Amino acid sequence: MADLLDRAEDPARMIRMIILEMEETLVEVRSCAARQIADIKEMRRACQRLQEIQENWTAKAELALSKDREDLAKAALVERQKAADIADGLREEMDQIEQVLRGYEADIAKLQGKLREARARQNAISARFESALTRAKAREVMHGSRTEEAFAKFELLERRADFAEGRAEALGISSLEDEIHELQASRAVDRELEAMKAALKARVN
Repeated sequence: MADLLDRAEDPARMIRMIILEMEETLVEVRSCAARQIADIKEMRRACQRLQEIQENWTAKAELALSKDREDLAKAALVERQKAADIADGLREEMDQIEQVLRGYEADIAKLQGKLREARARQNAISARFESALTRAKAREVMHGSRTEEAFAKFELLERRADFAEGRAEALGISSLEDEIHELQASRAVDRELEAMKAALKARVN
């Protein structure tokens, strides 16, 4: 039984370790996805600020042109272009991150499916091992040495009971014979007593 228990523990422990590893991996992937989502949100806010900066430099360039300051207008347009280039770079980076996020979403869905399958199989395997252990215990009880010893004791007790009952019956028979013998002895005494009375009466007459 101990060997069976030892063998039963290893697969169960292995399944728990696999599930634990999958859960840890799922947490890690979700954490990475959460960081990427936070990065995208920050980049979108940065793109919004850069859009505002571009609009500001456009207004400044228009103002410079209205004052016949083409040099200042050109410089303002250069700064606007710098902001636009940074915004384009951020948008490209966001596109790449979104592709990575789609990969994370697919990985998370697959991991969740595998985890559900692993948990279901864990329950099924645990139920099978529990059933096997229960059956093994039942067979040990039916065929084990302790059970055989118990039934041997039952047989011994039954023999003792038979002996006690036989002895009681024998004692009852002896008692009956003793009573009958006493009756026979009493009858003989009565006959002898009558004979003595008759002899005395004959002598008197």
